[in-house]
Amino acid sequence: MSTAHDSLLDLLQLLDLEQIERDIFRGTSRSALVPRVFGGQVAAQALVAAGRTVPADRTAHSLHSYFLRAGDPGAPIVYSVDRIRDGRSFTTRRVVAVQHGQPIFHLSASFQTYEEGLEHQADMPAAPDPETLPTAAEMLPRYADRFSDPGVVDRLIEARAAVDLRYVDAPPFGTVGEPREPRSQVWFRTNGKLADDPLLHVCMATYVSDMTLLDSVLLAHGRGGWAVGDVVGASLDHAMWFHRPFRADEWLLYDQESPSASGGRGLGQARIYTQDGRLAITVIQEGVIRVPRKG
Repeated sequence: MSTAHDSLLDLLQLLDLEQIERDIFRGTSRSALVPRVFGGQVAAQALVAAGRTVPADRTAHSLHSYFLRAGDPGAPIVYSVDRIRDGRSFTTRRVVAVQHGQPIFHLSASFQTYEEGLEHQADMPAAPDPETLPTAAEMLPRYADRFSDPGVVDRLIEARAAVDLRYVDAPPFGTVGEPREPRSQVWFRTNGKLADDPLLHVCMATYVSDMTLLDSVLLAHGRGGWAVGDVVGASLDHAMWFHRPFRADEWLLYDQESPSASGGRGLGQARIYTQDGRLAITVIQEGVIRVPRKG
């Protein structure tokens, strides 16, 4: 099993796309827990591609995206950037990710030069000190008996080794069959220092944001998730607004909830706060969540 440092280096390499033309980039994939490309990876890579065509003094303030097809982790992904607009304050980019001749993901992102303006924010909710919570390596083995595949725990630990992600309360697979309030909190940060590049920190947060956002949907119904086998699903869309500067290598609180589930879909919404209480990011995602048919 690789070390956390090696895993972070692998993830950084994954986000360092190869430029093959002026506005065309190519990325690879890392092994995923399911036989498709992890959604957070393709979203982060698409944002990298967009950001590399934008002046350095403009930082990402929002992204809106759709997952169109399951990605093939064994094939490269080509990201084509369309320079929609370059204004005096805002820059807009559209990115299409393509595999095997078909689009698998679409992203629109907007970037802005820094300016002063009105200030207010929602208060940060109460949460315990992240240092008092168990790491994934400490927490996941406790739930090994919940998974039909004994290798799931090791694969989960390996998949998240680049990121120190700590649940405030038990994850969905820890309370199967016990419906709870549709709310979940995790603390996260990268397992190592990152360079002082705002785009890198935004892309890293984008990567992590797809890991747990739909947990609250599962909690409301006492479902454990794909690894338990009591639901199947995938992300449909993903939107983020970046409000204030932050570092992804410092603790961030991911406060998540689900206001609705219907029609085979579940909605998750969340706010991400810095440890000192600044609202850094708002996230909204809808996903397909289906209960497998028996027989």
